[in-house]
Amino acid sequence: MTTADTTPAPENHTFEADVAKLLHLMVHSVYSDKDVFLRELISNAADACEKLRYEAISHPALLGDDPKARITLLINADNRRLTVEDNGIGMSRDEMIEALGTIARSGTRAFMDRIQAAQGGEGAQLIGQFGVGFYSAFMVADRVDVVSRRAGSDEATIWSSDGKGSYTVAPAAVDEAPARGTRVILHLMEDAASYTERYRLERIVKEQSGHVPVPISLVEKPGAEPQEVADGAALWVKPRSEITPEDYTDFYRSVAGQFDEPALTVHFRAEGRHEYTALAFVPGSTPFDLFDPDRHGRMKLYVKRVFITDEAELLPRYLRFVRGLVDSADLPLNVSREMIQESPLLAAIKKGVTSRVLSELEKLAQNEPQAYTKVWEIFGPVLKEGLYEDFERRSTLLGLGRFKTTASGGGWRSLKDYVGSLKENQTAIYYVTGTDLARLETSPQLEGFRARGIEVLLLPDAVDSFWVTAGVDYEGKPFKSVTQGGADLAQIPLLEAQENAGAPATEAMTGFIQSVKATLGEAVADVRASERLTESAVCLVAPETGMDRQLERLLARAGQLTSAAKPVLEINPRHDLVVALANLGEDQQSLREDAAHLLLDEARILDGELPADAKAFSQRLARVMRRCVP
Repeated sequence: MTTADTTPAPENHTFEADVAKLLHLMVHSVYSDKDVFLRELISNAADACEKLRYEAISHPALLGDDPKARITLLINADNRRLTVEDNGIGMSRDEMIEALGTIARSGTRAFMDRIQAAQGGEGAQLIGQFGVGFYSAFMVADRVDVVSRRAGSDEATIWSSDGKGSYTVAPAAVDEAPARGTRVILHLMEDAASYTERYRLERIVKEQSGHVPVPISLVEKPGAEPQEVADGAALWVKPRSEITPEDYTDFYRSVAGQFDEPALTVHFRAEGRHEYTALAFVPGSTPFDLFDPDRHGRMKLYVKRVFITDEAELLPRYLRFVRGLVDSADLPLNVSREMIQESPLLAAIKKGVTSRVLSELEKLAQNEPQAYTKVWEIFGPVLKEGLYEDFERRSTLLGLGRFKTTASGGGWRSLKDYVGSLKENQTAIYYVTGTDLARLETSPQLEGFRARGIEVLLLPDAVDSFWVTAGVDYEGKPFKSVTQGGADLAQIPLLEAQENAGAPATEAMTGFIQSVKATLGEAVADVRASERLTESAVCLVAPETGMDRQLERLLARAGQLTSAAKPVLEINPRHDLVVALANLGEDQQSLREDAAHLLLDEARILDGELPADAKAFSQRLARVMRRCVP
């Protein structure tokens, strides 16, 4: 400030009576991270430089002998002071009062009305109004001075406030003001002194403002030379031909916070009705937060190359592993830049980016199957969430699916491969769900399918129990559980090596099955001869209209199931043990009853469960074993 006697006294302006409440709202409610103040001030500075660039098209003299836009951060650690300066369009006295006093004069009620208006319609866009983000400076400063000089003017003005009820406006000495542009001086609070540390400022700039369209330099201490920390060239706006794989990898590592290499890079610009640029990466390894219960995405949103938020839902949750950004020039925003306004434009961007990511995954699967297999091994369980969440893209996601099967030999098979290998009279895609691949491979329910050479999908992920029940089909073939309802295998011929597996049941066997059903009573929904067993004596399946047993178990563990359906016990009428039990005489009724309960417990154990009554199981087993001892 000038100290000349002729300098007019500062004009005192009193804020509205509720300004304290207003500033409290800005500091504590609108922004969740104090670092945001620097992003806001840099954003305002970049806006000022952009405005000058446009005005200079018709008035080139405004640039004078300083045509290159720049933003400079000046540190004065001894005085606990941080300055953000630009050589943009600057402000006159009246413009400064209007820009820096708008929200201060509006009062809390009017300010909240503006927030609601922004939420209620696309036309209300508060981004770019200097007074909005500017007040975030009071999160870290107990006083803020703003010195500004409009391009082409010989006068400069200083605005000053502690943010507690008033501000002053006075002329500033021209020799102490910027040649043009604005200088924001923050007198930092004691607990904000770390904002005079070079490395912290450099990190914040690179993370939040490193891609604004104006170079940013940092002066570490008074008299030091400026050091560039951001070159003002956003990687994503460059032509792909000018970007090397190393450039993409470096950028991916900075935006994703990982040290691997991306498995897939998606970079495109959408033009037409909605214009935006997207740069997205599929990581090459598992992100630590892949199974975050909140399932938040990690795509960053930029507007005019200014960071807005990393919490925008720019992709569906089943693509939350994708890292990157979207840059839009005209996306409607609300007051804080952290809470973007839901709008048709945002929905269009989400749809476009999602379709492009899935399309690039399809190309990768077709052109580089081994590379895609690695992606599926890491992110397959997450992608499968989309099969019950995203009906519109279900067909695409099914095509992207890769599965271990009873015929894959440990490798991966697509549904296209599966359908191409359907057996004669096979009308469904068969699957079995569980929690362990090795256990699934030995499930007794698979035996009848193997006997006929029918391929079965092995689905060990928890999400599999949900998407298969969502009415999914592939090329007209429904998905059917091998552990639910009847097997319906009679129309599919047995392999030559299994020709004797389908021998008809005897009268004695029919009677035995009926006696087992009578003995077990309410413990089971039914007891029947099995088409699906060729080696094991028994197995459990869900009723035709019941819930798949694995899904039932998952819901029960989550406390979302009050009662479970009774299972169906299937008995293999060709098994040696079962044949022997069926041929027992009427004088062996007690043994037949013990055997009925033991067969049910055996089926439970094969299904990964425990006997319903451990003591009764032990007693029955002891009685049967004693009969075998001479």
